[in-house]
Amino acid sequence: MRTASADDRLDLTAFIRASLPLSGVPFIPDIQLHIATPRSGLYRLAMADDSDLMPPYWAYPWAGGAVLARYLFDHPAMVAGKRVVDLGTGSGLVAIAAMKCGAAHVLAVDIDAKAIAAARLNAAANDVVIGTQLGDIIDDAPPSADIILAGDIFYDPALALRVLPFLQRCRTAGLDVLIGDPGRAPLPTSSLLQVADYAVPDFGGAKDNPTANSAVFRLR
Repeated sequence: MRTASADDRLDLTAFIRASLPLSGVPFIPDIQLHIATPRSGLYRLAMADDSDLMPPYWAYPWAGGAVLARYLFDHPAMVAGKRVVDLGTGSGLVAIAAMKCGAAHVLAVDIDAKAIAAARLNAAANDVVIGTQLGDIIDDAPPSADIILAGDIFYDPALALRVLPFLQRCRTAGLDVLIGDPGRAPLPTSSLLQVADYAVPDFGGAKDNPTANSAVFRLR
């Protein structure tokens, strides 16, 4: 396997700015994101750093994050004045929505450094300031926060087995937990109470129907 040289490595922030144009997110008021297009050349990131081949989920708005963002704009009191953790922030859409709805502080957490870079750029583009943390926190103690927001976190069965106990520990510690998801198979519906549903944009949706019927859940 070819190893990237220092000359090959991209300035990630400059690459996102130049290659992922700012675009509005349908049904999500007043938020723009750096979103990939067919011409963005995301393959260049893998070529520049072949040690990190994670899918570029941070380059698109996914339904679970979009439904949470939509819900927060309709119910800003859920986060107004509160300390918020956005678990698996991806593009930062949910973190940005929380700040726009009056959160006192938002910590956006992700295991992918590219997602953290994108979330910071997207926050700046929307004139909000968020904190960021790179790393896996789901084996840790509950964070110092009032509410956990988790969009699109139950996409993988193995991950779901780890995430649910973490969120349950957070709930036991007194944190509220809101989950956004379009109904993927690993979603632990027996542990959740649905509080809202919306048709929101989802990356990968059919061209004639690019939205997904997605829901917001509260952990019981």
